[in-house]
Amino acid sequence: MNILITTSSFGAADSAPLNRLRKRGFEVVLNPYGRKLTESEALELIREHDPVGIIAGVEPLTHDVMAATGQLRVISRAGIGMDSVDVAAAAELGIVVRNTPDAPTQAVAELTLCMILTLLRKVSLSDAGIRRGEWVRPMGSLLAGRTVGLVGCGRVGMRLSALLEPFGCAIIGTDPCPSDSACFPLTPLSELLERSHIVSLHLPYSADVHHLIDAPALARMRSDTILINTSRGGLVDEQALAQALSEERIAGAGIDCYESEPYTGPLRDLPNTLLTGHIGSYAQEARTLMEHQAVDNLIEALEIAGAL
Repeated sequence: MNILITTSSFGAADSAPLNRLRKRGFEVVLNPYGRKLTESEALELIREHDPVGIIAGVEPLTHDVMAATGQLRVISRAGIGMDSVDVAAAAELGIVVRNTPDAPTQAVAELTLCMILTLLRKVSLSDAGIRRGEWVRPMGSLLAGRTVGLVGCGRVGMRLSALLEPFGCAIIGTDPCPSDSACFPLTPLSELLERSHIVSLHLPYSADVHHLIDAPALARMRSDTILINTSRGGLVDEQALAQALSEERIAGAGIDCYESEPYTGPLRDLPNTLLTGHIGSYAQEARTLMEHQAVDNLIEALEIAGAL
């Protein structure tokens, strides 16, 4: 039986999850492109290899993709977000879908904190200047005393709030489904945007929140606001963000997730951005845990489905 692994770097940090699959007798097929698959590429691979299970990344797994094979029983997402999988279509086709909601939490929260501090202290500007042969010493700002607005108070948002606590900043949040464990004030999004020095997004993507941060939302922000998105592409109108940053209507942005990846848009040309290539979960410890959990979920679901 074939297992198709569509995520781009499975096993790179630790080969043990791959070895576990092979010891169970599976023929493992890896993503041959080394990047996020397009829908047509995912469809082609599924037609070619006819897998019984998929360990998935963030490629679009639509009805047409999932229906391209008659024996697909399980999709095991290596990650949190489920927006790339048509879950309703999977249920219709009798395909079980699982994810690994806990493994990436610490890694994404730490990257978010890293971005906040880097932008506040303008570390990347000084680094770039020194590499050009210039002695660049930009005046930055402290995190202490600032207000951080968390848009989304789930696992990552709550973990980030714990990491922020020792810095002495004020934390506020907004969430359509607020956690009972939130120990900071929850406010409407409009108020959060107006009050926050840092706005950090921690929401799953859906059509309801497409371009949640658009031109009107950016216009509500303070001129010294920093926007962070380590959550999902599509939450931010990237063109509107680039315009706001170029006109210095907000102070900066740290972006890890984009509507189209690899990203090639105008944010690359702005000095007040910090851009990373969707590396939120790319810490060795988190990645290994996530991949082991994805394998656990796959094998368990195949056993329950009677496919093993």
